[in-house]
Amino acid sequence: MNQDFNNETFVDQVKEYVNTRLAQLKLSFAEKTSKVVGVMIAAIMLALIFFLFLVLVCMAGAIAIGQWLESFWLGFLVMAGIVLLAGFILWTAKDRLIRRPIMNALIKAMFDKEGNEKD
Repeated sequence: MNQDFNNETFVDQVKEYVNTRLAQLKLSFAEKTSKVVGVMIAAIMLALIFFLFLVLVCMAGAIAIGQWLESFWLGFLVMAGIVLLAGFILWTAKDRLIRRPIMNALIKAMFDKEGNEKD
């Protein structure tokens, strides 16, 4: 009878341990997912603000170049060429300048230890 009681107690403790561990894993997953989503939303918002800034700067530059050349369409054409050249440079260096930093930020957010949190 005592052996059966010990076996039942052991099985109950194992079940409790497994349930506690599963709950811990779920909470850990939820925390890491929220960090990743937060990083992605912040990056998207920053990209949109930067894009708007670039559009306004390009328009101002096109108008300024157009006044200097005394032809607005030529100013916009020159600015379009500058943007196209910048786009080509970014496209050739996209792995180094865009993909790797984003990947590193996401990996850091996912695998950052709980003791290393800065916020």
